[in-house]
Amino acid sequence: MELVKENFQLQLDKILEDIKRAGIRPTLLLHSCCGPCSSYVISYLAQYFNITVFFYNPNIFPEAEYQLRLSEQKRLIEELKKEDVSVDLTAAAYDHDEFLSFVKGFESEKEGAGRCSLCFELRLRKTYDMALREGFDYFCSTLSVSPHKNALVLNKIGRSVNESMWLVSDFKKRDGYKKSIELSKKYELYRQEYCGCEFAMNTHQHFASLFFIKRSYNLGSSK
Repeated sequence: MELVKENFQLQLDKILEDIKRAGIRPTLLLHSCCGPCSSYVISYLAQYFNITVFFYNPNIFPEAEYQLRLSEQKRLIEELKKEDVSVDLTAAAYDHDEFLSFVKGFESEKEGAGRCSLCFELRLRKTYDMALREGFDYFCSTLSVSPHKNALVLNKIGRSVNESMWLVSDFKKRDGYKKSIELSKKYELYRQEYCGCEFAMNTHQHFASLFFIKRSYNLGSSK
């Protein structure tokens, strides 16, 4: 079934306006895929919510990469707290087998297809489970700030998990991605070259190799 295009930014604007008008600060469990993507989203939403960042990304491979991204997430939170940003962090234990089991049979799919949708679902469902268990008002994810992530798919999954608690978003709008790059430079954050899993890593390495071969051939032929 074809997804119907929506303006999620305008929908978010309405929610934020209602929150501001009511003079309240709801609690938000914000799933973060990495420090760079969360930098803009936290700075944007912290004026409306009491935020707890949830670092849950069992897709990341290898474990050393996971620990590096988690370390950068922790460092960003520490820097933001120095600037009086109201934000906390909780992180799940690394369990890559959980991801592999969830996407079994979709390993060979191209980036952005069924395997990625399953990966989104796994992380959003886990975020909702924690939000429900801990009594948060809303749950959301930083994923939509990336130009490579489909906001239609993300919001469809989020709504299917729990529509009343899901905070609709498309954080790449209004230069969200550009601002995340600027903030990454400000805080000197490590910015990874692939999304996370070994399948994405292999795809990135494949295209990087093709680019290197093509560039070398073009340089050689120009002599």
